[in-house]
Amino acid sequence: MKKTLKERKVIMSEIKTIFLCAISNIESGTCNEDCKFCTQSVRYKADIERYKSKEIAQIVIEAKRARANKAIGFCLVTAGRGLTKKRLKFVCEAARAVKALDLGLKIIACNGIATLEQLLELKSAGVDNYNHNLETAEEFYPEICTSHPWSERYETCVNVKKAGLKLVCGGIFGLGESHENRISMLKSIASLEPMNVPINFFHPNPALPLVENPLSRDEAFDLIELTRKMVPSAHKIMVAGGRELMFKEDEYKIFERGANAFVIGDYLTTAGKTPADDIEAIEALGYEIAKECMAKA
Repeated sequence: MKKTLKERKVIMSEIKTIFLCAISNIESGTCNEDCKFCTQSVRYKADIERYKSKEIAQIVIEAKRARANKAIGFCLVTAGRGLTKKRLKFVCEAARAVKALDLGLKIIACNGIATLEQLLELKSAGVDNYNHNLETAEEFYPEICTSHPWSERYETCVNVKKAGLKLVCGGIFGLGESHENRISMLKSIASLEPMNVPINFFHPNPALPLVENPLSRDEAFDLIELTRKMVPSAHKIMVAGGRELMFKEDEYKIFERGANAFVIGDYLTTAGKTPADDIEAIEALGYEIAKECMAKA
């Protein structure tokens, strides 16, 4: 059922503080998996920058820039199915370098399938949160990926909680899934009780097997509300990839619909707005930008 204007104003009045997170793509375009929505897969030959590992010095520069742009989260993202021994060592090195800066950033690792032992090693290196998205419903997953099962994703999220890391877990809307699939995915996410739920909206690329995002803007807004309703324990509902393309001039209305966080700056393989423009717009609307993470979950 559509919310009335009065009900939406209640949601808006409840959200006073906006949390910002920045992404560092520290290994790009090297993935061998067949996820139909992802330009990082080598199978689809998307026109993106590809490299094995970013220089630690450059990651440090990006962390400093993220904090200057009021981000409180800094996400170290690698391409690939999961954490190999070499990749784990690299992420730990990057995490230690950023942690040593003492900037007040929460370090998030996003490195695919991970075992409990690997996650404990990341934690010891200074990683605070681990981001692993379910992407879509278990029953729809074979339609968008056949090179690994959905169950591995869910198991990784369980491992994150066991390791004592805070869980960041969300998904992608606009992959051709049914509304029932969306509800199923959100139920699975809710069962994991994540701290942060990143919502992505599929960003089409001509190289990918999926050629369009069928969602309308109104449907996308409704999905933010649905996520807030179905995962009430989440400290943050974050609108991540696809924000600018999906919502265009209405992008800051996401806060009226239940979101209270988003990614600032560029994404993994697509450009975002300039941080200065986002910050100016948020503050002009009367919201406060969080100076630190206050989540207890």
